[in-house]
Amino acid sequence: MLPETMTVIEVREPGGPEMLTPAMRPVPEPAENEVLIAVAAAGINRPDVLQRQGLYPPPKGASDLLGLEVAGPVVAVGENVTRFKPDDFVCALVNGGGYAEYAVAPEATTLLAPPGLGPIEAAALPETIFTVWHNVFERGGLKKGDWLLVHGGASGIGTTAIQLGTAFGAKVIVTVGDDAKAKACEALGAVRAVNYREEDFLGAVREVTDKHGADVILDMVGGDYVERNIRAAALEGHIVQIAFLKGSKVEVDLMRLMMRRLTLTGSTLRAQTDAAKAAMAETIEERIWPLIAEGKYKPVIDSTFPLTEAAEAHKRIDDPGHVGKIVLKTT
Repeated sequence: MLPETMTVIEVREPGGPEMLTPAMRPVPEPAENEVLIAVAAAGINRPDVLQRQGLYPPPKGASDLLGLEVAGPVVAVGENVTRFKPDDFVCALVNGGGYAEYAVAPEATTLLAPPGLGPIEAAALPETIFTVWHNVFERGGLKKGDWLLVHGGASGIGTTAIQLGTAFGAKVIVTVGDDAKAKACEALGAVRAVNYREEDFLGAVREVTDKHGADVILDMVGGDYVERNIRAAALEGHIVQIAFLKGSKVEVDLMRLMMRRLTLTGSTLRAQTDAAKAAMAETIEERIWPLIAEGKYKPVIDSTFPLTEAAEAHKRIDDPGHVGKIVLKTT
């Protein structure tokens, strides 16, 4: 029998990690086409930080709680759910509500957890893999033999992009903030990790690719990187913007974009339709789950924290020294 209440993490008011505090709320009930998951672990992502700061409000109808990915057993299902049953061990992409002992998730973005992975690793999969798959492969069109440039190579997104790009036959270059991160990224398969504090990535890309440039660029930095990305891109390359750590308002000369037939695009995952995310989920299960079984991809876990220490976990994600994913656990 399910309890009536559960521990959750609320944001008292927009601000720093100290604004995250445990609270009690009723256990939610799954609606039509939803499953209820007993959250064993929940991944932490950069959008959680933005929401904590009051800069990224949840979509209409979504939970106000932070948390975009969870893993654990299904404990109840709503009407018309056909794929899952209680006790199925799953991971899921959710629109919010992950920082809690129980969370509801759409059936369409819930996946059976890959065999061999525990809840911490499974919880680190959905948000990161959906983001990388959609932006690098669907929007960026990465192909075997292409050069992929990833900014923020030691992040959860970066470590995933390195492994998936390499697994599908691309050659990956990343930017990082120190030599320790550079070594970690190269150990994951990056051809070259550029310490941006000591070297201009534009020159490094030209050197490593023999002036070919990057066929696909995944950027979460923005600011002055936008102009340099255009200069670093290969002929008919794709630049995909997923965040703006250095700002979204920039002045650039678009002549090079036109002359080299570049595509500058971007997306957010949370705002996309359930149907779009369901299509991604189906493809991810078909294309990426086998890579996990073959040992070609494994989520990189930086650290774990109890759910009630979410504030400490957010201090860690704010720390530029972390490598890979930070995960909350309930037990």
